Amino acid sequence: MTASPSVPTAPSTTVPPGAWRALALVTLGFGVNFWAWALLSPLGPVYVERGLAADASLIVALPVLVGSLGRIAMGGLTDRYGGHLMFPVVSLITVIPVLFVGLIGQYTYSTLLLGGFFLGIAGTTFAIGVPYVNSWFPPAKRGMATGLYGVGMGGTAISAFTTVPLVNSVGDAAPFVLTAIALVLYAVIAWLFMRNAPTWEPSRKNIVAQSLSVMKLKVTWQACYLYALSFGGYVAFSVFLPTMLQNWYGLEATDASFRMAGFVIVAVIMRPLGGTLSDRLGASNTLLVSYIAVALAALTLAFQPDLMPVGTVAFIVMAAGLGLGSGAVFALVAQTSDPSVVGSVTGFVGAAGGLGGFVPPLVMAAIHADSGSYSLGIVLLLVATLGAIVVTLFVARGARATAEEKLTVPR
Repeated sequence: MTASPSVPTAPSTTVPPGAWRALALVTLGFGVNFWAWALLSPLGPVYVERGLAADASLIVALPVLVGSLGRIAMGGLTDRYGGHLMFPVVSLITVIPVLFVGLIGQYTYSTLLLGGFFLGIAGTTFAIGVPYVNSWFPPAKRGMATGLYGVGMGGTAISAFTTVPLVNSVGDAAPFVLTAIALVLYAVIAWLFMRNAPTWEPSRKNIVAQSLSVMKLKVTWQACYLYALSFGGYVAFSVFLPTMLQNWYGLEATDASFRMAGFVIVAVIMRPLGGTLSDRLGASNTLLVSYIAVALAALTLAFQPDLMPVGTVAFIVMAAGLGLGSGAVFALVAQTSDPSVVGSVTGFVGAAGGLGGFVPPLVMAAIHADSGSYSLGIVLLLVATLGAIVVTLFVARGARATAEEKLTVPR
């Protein structure tokens, strides 16, 4: 009797029981930790007004740098120990710098920098959530799932809406104490109710060796560049936009913070859409749409248009493009990376995204100090975006070649 030829089975799209609860809990944790990570950004202009610093760019950028580089190690640790352990542990550790800055550190420049350095720990949590979410969801749903997880970056909007008003109405320590309480409550909830996926297995590889191995993957570096632009651009605007709006358009600190919060909300809404569209249309096509939007917005803002209505529309388009791209990049990672190394790849890509947010505020501050305008900085963003379009075209060509190769392999 002749055996019938094997027929490839379609990938499962069934979401296992408990996956949606896991996604909700990890997204909540991401949001709370990003709330803590972004506490200094709205207060940057306040510290300048109080004479603690001539410029707030380093104060607001330092947590971004530490949170970015720390993701490399955090991704490997998550592959080894799992999100159920790592998320509550990191949340509790973050309470220490939050209370230090709130109660002691925000009254001198040196202690602000010290507190901001350790506040960066909160930003590493991004590298915990992506592999955790990937382990719960089937490949066909991972773009959507990681996009929904990315909604947690809206924690920066909580900071933008509440930090300055709480300082003005309650006191300097109020936003920090409130955030610390939220972190402790979340850590308890996560420890009691989060679970690692039934299919998840801890990586037994040496963390350093695994990190070195993922550095050899072409997709790691492609995704690093793309995420440095998408998420890095989002982070850069979320930490620097209040200062930019004050210097360029003469807005008050509270008004500038609320507008920054609006920017964040648009980007947050678009991120899950980026992941969902990537599942349906492909990550490369979604990325091309996002970068074209960013390029058009940058071209408009380079001419310093009036804030109403042209400037506001351009900032909204910029936020939408950056949010869409942020969701699509990790759909690309989920679609192209082995599940056992997703954490390590996420660590590198997340670090690149954070570094993409660390450098621009410093560059923009230097450009404004030299020329009195941010136009040159926006032009540099435009050039980087055109580069991302080229990289995305290479990614798309590689994906087509891989698909064609699979079709020609005899079964």
